Amino acid sequence: MAGKLGISTGIATAVGLGAIIGAGIFALSGTAIATAGANALFAFLLVGIVAILVALEVGELVSIFPNAKGAAYSYVYNAFGSELGFITGVISFFSYSTAISVISLSFGAYFSSAFGMSSAIYSIPIAIVLICSLAIVNLFGIKKATASDTVLVVIKSCVLLIFVGFAVFFAFHSGGIRLSNFSIGPGQGGFAAIFTASVVIFFAYSGFQTISTFASRIKGGQLSAVKAIIYAVLISIVLYVLVIVALLVLMPASMYTVNADPLSVALKSVGAPTWLFLLIDFGALIATASAALANTLSSSRILYQISEDGLLPTVLRKYNKRNDVAVNGTILSAAVGIIMLFSGNVLIMAAISNFGLLFAYLMISLAVIHFRKVGKKGGFSAPFYPYLQVIAIIALLAFMYGMPRESLIIGVLLILSLLVIYYSLREVKSKKVVRIRLFGNRSLK
Repeated sequence: MAGKLGISTGIATAVGLGAIIGAGIFALSGTAIATAGANALFAFLLVGIVAILVALEVGELVSIFPNAKGAAYSYVYNAFGSELGFITGVISFFSYSTAISVISLSFGAYFSSAFGMSSAIYSIPIAIVLICSLAIVNLFGIKKATASDTVLVVIKSCVLLIFVGFAVFFAFHSGGIRLSNFSIGPGQGGFAAIFTASVVIFFAYSGFQTISTFASRIKGGQLSAVKAIIYAVLISIVLYVLVIVALLVLMPASMYTVNADPLSVALKSVGAPTWLFLLIDFGALIATASAALANTLSSSRILYQISEDGLLPTVLRKYNKRNDVAVNGTILSAAVGIIMLFSGNVLIMAAISNFGLLFAYLMISLAVIHFRKVGKKGGFSAPFYPYLQVIAIIALLAFMYGMPRESLIIGVLLILSLLVIYYSLREVKSKKVVRIRLFGNRSLK
């Protein structure tokens, strides 16, 4: 079976890039520049460094548990048990499935705009069609899904590189790069502005965890999976930095505002040809479709693994071994994604997704520390232990603190709700109340 379902390191890297390079760079790059001016470059680099730290930790955990399908959930479950595992797993599932909604809604908006349709009317129907289509692609099997995602990744990467190439062409024919474009306005200097921009764009780097959900299917074993994870993050950093530089070459930093289509705004400012505008819109559609496909793959496999460990109903364990696909997990992921489209509040969807991502990364760092302490190692170890893990934890907590208060409130309420559900189910299952002592022995009288 491994031979039939084997996935190359290159394909695995492409799937990781598919999940990372989504609507974020097409939509959030302008917001980052509006927030921090030319310092947006440092914001993308800062977040990229944190992403590398977490990627190295994920790589270590993948090498310890190459057959785990649940990403952060599997690692936390094995490190700390069912309570934290259940919370991490369900939060991760909702993080991915609500991300499907947000990304698909963005696809619907881009599609409506590109074809002159009313976004208010057609965005949700188009998003539903996309979610259903991607679910079907996933149901055909992991090789079909990864092959489709690879094609989409190649296309959207080429679109971004063409944009960068046009910026170089423009600079060459307009007398060179204007250093004045790389300005830093009032309130955009210092670390505070860089940090604020970093919080905004952090989620543009999410997605490399997707590779860990099918690590056992990657040719070359654990180390190939680790390489794919690290390659995906490094390539995304390079692409992101190139796009930010291109944006600043085309238009002064002071002219950027919070805009959903900064690449098109920059092209318009220099009178770019119409075909390039259409190409960027096409690239945005491909980027969102690719990211939604990767998120569907991740959420379905996480759901399956939680059920396989007995923490969710057995109906979710339906698995097509021939195609290596979590059937009911895929269907439920798509269903939740569609339902969330009608929540009427994109902020709520984004808040759940963003908080879940940071929480999962934080638990990954703690899991690495746990396995190091008990002496459990795989074929790869993240360097600079424990300093790398401590830096990652501090950075992730800082990003959590910097999130909008609505996101934190929703995240905390979700954790409390999951705790109540978990312990209620455990009480129903077990008649015996578990009592333990965390500190010291009972004093003798």
